[in-house]
Amino acid sequence: MKNYTITVNGNVYDVTVEEKGAGAAPAAAAAPKAPAAPKAPAPAPAAVPKSAGAGRIQVKAGAAGKVYQIPTTVGQSVQAGDAVVIIEAMKMEIPVVAPEAGTIASIDVAVGDAIEAGAVLATLN
Repeated sequence: MKNYTITVNGNVYDVTVEEKGAGAAPAAAAAPKAPAAPKAPAPAPAAVPKSAGAGRIQVKAGAAGKVYQIPTTVGQSVQAGDAVVIIEAMKMEIPVVAPEAGTIASIDVAVGDAIEAGAVLATLN
């Protein structure tokens, strides 16, 4: 048995791998490659919010989920309380509303995107 420490999206896991027969060497060699793969995608999602967002007012997700629908477009005027993005969380459709009146400056997600609570979904001016 061999013990490995693997980091996935910032979470550290201790893993024990049982070796069986001569075929164990290729499997053990593949295990150290696994930590390198999660590190490469991690900067890409972090880069999206940094480059996105043209407006001064951020519209943030209140819960983690999946983008279900985007009923607005860039340049559209919205009032406080209007749905900007609709997310699906726990089999419910949850509208994410504009915190104040303005014009949609950017929509930083696409339908089907997985999002975390607090993620910036759109910006307003």
